Amino acid sequence: MSNSINNNNLKDSKSDILDWNSVQAEMKNKLGLDIYESWLKKITFVDEINNYILLSVPTRFIRDWITSRYLDQILKIIKNYKKEIIRIEFKIIEKKPTLIQGNNTNIIENKENVSFIKDSYLQYNRIDPNKNFDNFITGSSNKLAYEASVKVSENISHYNPLYVYGGVGMGKTHLLNAIGYHLKKDNKVMFISAERFMYQFVKSIKSNDMVKFKEYFRNTDILLIDDIQFMNGKEAMQEEFFHTFNALLDKGSQIIISADRSPNKLSRIQERIKSRFAGGLVVDIQKTDLALRKKIIEKKISDLNNLYPENFNIPEEIKDFISVKITTSVRELVGAINRIISFSRIYNKIPNFAETKVILKDLLNLNENKVTIDLIQTIVCKFFKISKNEMLSSRRSRYLVRPRQTAIYLTKILTSKSLPEIGREFSNRDHTTIIHSVKTIEKLKEKDPDMIANIDKLKNQILYNNKENEI
Repeated sequence: MSNSINNNNLKDSKSDILDWNSVQAEMKNKLGLDIYESWLKKITFVDEINNYILLSVPTRFIRDWITSRYLDQILKIIKNYKKEIIRIEFKIIEKKPTLIQGNNTNIIENKENVSFIKDSYLQYNRIDPNKNFDNFITGSSNKLAYEASVKVSENISHYNPLYVYGGVGMGKTHLLNAIGYHLKKDNKVMFISAERFMYQFVKSIKSNDMVKFKEYFRNTDILLIDDIQFMNGKEAMQEEFFHTFNALLDKGSQIIISADRSPNKLSRIQERIKSRFAGGLVVDIQKTDLALRKKIIEKKISDLNNLYPENFNIPEEIKDFISVKITTSVRELVGAINRIISFSRIYNKIPNFAETKVILKDLLNLNENKVTIDLIQTIVCKFFKISKNEMLSSRRSRYLVRPRQTAIYLTKILTSKSLPEIGREFSNRDHTTIIHSVKTIEKLKEKDPDMIANIDKLKNQILYNNKENEI
């Protein structure tokens, strides 16, 4: 009797596993044979964890293409088979040729010197061998950051800490990855995002496992932390980070940090931590110039042409157009080339000038009206004649609340930031506060003509005079 029950349970548990073959068949049917053969066939099922599944693809390019165009449709198909699945994660697994018998000891790369928190299944910031010093393209805007990173890789603790900051998509993570990749052979390297550090800290407190947490972070030779600007808020967590930071410096470990702003502009981070950051070498990656953008475009086209059997000669007119128009981010620049080459492969022709504008329309629009939260706060404060410190303070005086709500409302409608992201930039306010602020301004606009006029005036200043107001 008990054997029968056990067999039934085993059968039920197996039936709960997602039938990936059926999912692939439906993707082929619904999205078409061409798309399936070109892209979706390359997806491999890895694992199912709670309410999400982990899939693998052989290259970052394929992953980016699939996630930008077919992810929603794939998730919809998957939910037809298992409605509990609400998220898809991808990892890159390069398909390497099978080695002959006798050399199988070389199949598994030695990863003992790369340290990650146990139970972090996805290991968000895995060191990527494709992001190294050899393929980091340098120019006048990033040469100092590059040279400092190479120096640290050659001589640990020469600059300690090394603090690299710059705008989104300018190559900060690439440099951190390159340092980790260069040093991992002979050192114990830990590469983690600030948000992941906070997550592990909270998780360790809840599981009463802080001793293990300290061991993970303090027994490393190289600590690389990405996007440190997100490490704000909880005093206990910042306290632990401060002591970890000092412990690593005392034992001669190298610390490398990236952020989107300089140390003195970090918000909601203890002054003593900012002082430690500023005490090392602080280097910035500036906005790319035209010459560097052209070098990046040429290198990316060359890489893609080497990757695929077809070689596409993109006209100089189109390359010049992209390098002049897309100036905000290296990542957007690379994404633009990916789109052009992919269009060429799918339709077996180079896009003309008009088609290029259509393919890149969202990147071009984004570049025309680049609005940041910092810019919105600056303009709103100037309009209402208050300081930014007053706006971001916890004070609830009427003369401060209305400008604060106005800035939050404009951030919501003029940027693509999520509610938690907006809350973080307004002194870590809760997302419910953000929602309340937006609704308050919307109601005031319905009955107050002055409010409508003020909002329109501020929108015009932010959207069309932003270069004059940047600080």
